[in-house]
Amino acid sequence: MSDKKLFVTLVRGPIVFKTGALNNEATPSIAYAYIASYLKKKGYQVAIVDAIGEGLNRTYPIEGHPGFDCQGLMFDEIIAMIPKASNVIGFSCMFSGEWPVVKELITQVRRHFPEVLFVGGGEHITALTEYSLYDCPALDVCVQGEGEYSFHELLEAYSETGSFVNVSGIAYIDKAGQYQQNENHISGLRDIDDIPWPYWQEGYLEKFWALGKSYGIASERDIPLMFSRGCPYRCTFCSNLRMWNGLYTLRNVNDVIKEIKYYIERYHVTNIQLYDLTAITKKSWIVEFCRLMIDNGLKVKWSLPSGTRSEALDEEVLRLLKNAGCSYVVYAPESASPKTLKNIKKRIDLDHLTRSVIKAKQLELTTRINLIIGFPSETWSDVFLTIFYGLKMAFRGVDEVPLFIFSPYPGTQIFDELLETGKVKLNDDYFFKLTSLGSYISADMVSNNSNINDRTLLVVRSVFMLLNYAVGYLFHPHRILRTIRNLFWKTEAATVFEHRLKDKLKRNRILRYKHTVAKRGIGNGRRK
Repeated sequence: MSDKKLFVTLVRGPIVFKTGALNNEATPSIAYAYIASYLKKKGYQVAIVDAIGEGLNRTYPIEGHPGFDCQGLMFDEIIAMIPKASNVIGFSCMFSGEWPVVKELITQVRRHFPEVLFVGGGEHITALTEYSLYDCPALDVCVQGEGEYSFHELLEAYSETGSFVNVSGIAYIDKAGQYQQNENHISGLRDIDDIPWPYWQEGYLEKFWALGKSYGIASERDIPLMFSRGCPYRCTFCSNLRMWNGLYTLRNVNDVIKEIKYYIERYHVTNIQLYDLTAITKKSWIVEFCRLMIDNGLKVKWSLPSGTRSEALDEEVLRLLKNAGCSYVVYAPESASPKTLKNIKKRIDLDHLTRSVIKAKQLELTTRINLIIGFPSETWSDVFLTIFYGLKMAFRGVDEVPLFIFSPYPGTQIFDELLETGKVKLNDDYFFKLTSLGSYISADMVSNNSNINDRTLLVVRSVFMLLNYAVGYLFHPHRILRTIRNLFWKTEAATVFEHRLKDKLKRNRILRYKHTVAKRGIGNGRRK
C-alpha cells in the first residue's frame, strides 16, 4: 500500500422497526460524528453516508419479513451515494434488531466494491463478533469496543503494510477460515479529552431539525452531546461490560462547557440531549457543571433521555439541574423487586431513588422511570411489585413510566447464560424479535421466563400501559391540554411519548399524501 492517506466512507443503514411501533425514531449519529472527527484530525478524508439522515420519514416494508419496516434510504440509493474513490468502508450495527438488514446492506455494497476493505463495528458486532464475521462474509475485519483508536490503528497498519493482523482491538477470519481476535484496546477511555468534538456535516443536523427528529423529548434544535464514556456498573442485562470493559471516564467539565458554547453560537441550539450510558455518577462533577452553566449564562435546555443513576441526585443537585436548564430526567430502576434487583446486579437504593424522583417533580422537572418485567428469575410477586410501583409513581406525578418486557441482548451476562443452555438460538428471526420490543401490541414477544408465558407478559404490559397513562392524565389533567397543544400546535414535545406520537402523525400524513398523489396521477404529467 502507498503512504497516501486512505479515503474512508462510513455507511449507516436505515432504521428497523416493527410496523406500527412508536420507538426507534431517527436521531443524528454521534458515533460517526466522533469517528469522522478523529480520523479527519489524523489527516484522513472521510465521507458519511447516512441512510437515516438522508431518508427521514421515508418508510418501506422489509422484503421477506412481513410486519417489519425500514425508515431511510433504500439500498440502491445508499450504494449510489458511496464515493467511488473509497478505499475503506465502515459499517456500524448498534442494535441487534438491525443486524439482518445491516448484513444484507453490507452484502449488497460488496457487489459494487469488491476490492475495498470492509470494517464493521458497534455494540452488536462487539457483542457477537465471531458470529457476525461468519454470518456476513462480506466483512473483512471488525473493531471491538469504542471505535476511534482501534479503527485509526487499523487504517494506519493497512495503509502501510496492506495488513491489519497485528492491530489491537480487532477480530477477523484468517485465510484458513479460523476466527482470530486480538487483545482488546481500551486506552481510548483514559484519553477521552484527546478525542475532538464530533464533526457534523454541513446541513446534516438541519435535516433532523426541519422534521422535529431527536433522541428523547423534542425542541426546535436538539443536538447530541456526551459527558462521559462507558459505565462503572455491572448489570447482568446490559452489554456495557463487553463494550467498555467496565471502564468509565468523565470528560473535563470545562471542555464540555466550551462545546456547548460553540453549539449555541454555531447552531443556535435549543436543547442539549445527553447520549451517555450513565451521565451522572459523581456529585462534584455535576455540581461544577451546573454552576458553570449558570455562571456563563448559557440559556439552553438540556435533558437526560438515556436514563441515569440517582445516587448523586439529592435536593442540592436537583435544584442546580433545574436552575442550569435541565428539563427532562430519566431514572432507570428497572425493577421494584429487591430479589430481581439483586439478581440483575442493579446496585440501587430504591427508596433513595423514589425520594429523588419525588423531589424532582416538586421542582417541576419532567421525569420518567424505566421499568422491565420478565427477567428469567422473576416470579409473579416480583412482577406485581414492579407494576404496583410504576402505577404508584404515575399517580404521584411521574410524567412517563414505560414498562418493557425483558429480552436478552447479546453481550450481556443473561444472554450468555441463555445461549449456553440453548434457550436462545441465534438467527434472523431472533434479531427481528428484539425489534418488536417497541410495539405494545406486538404478538412477536418471546418470554424468557419459565413462570410467565409470552402472551401473558404481553397482556400484562398492555394493561399496565393503559392504566399508567389513564392514571397519569386523569390525576394530572393539565397534561391533556399540554399533549394536545404539543401534538398539533407546538414544535416541542414535553415527553418521549408526545414526541413519538408527533412523529407517527407526521409519517401518517406523508403516507396519506403519497397515496393521494398516486391515486390522482400527480407528478407524472396527468390526472385521472
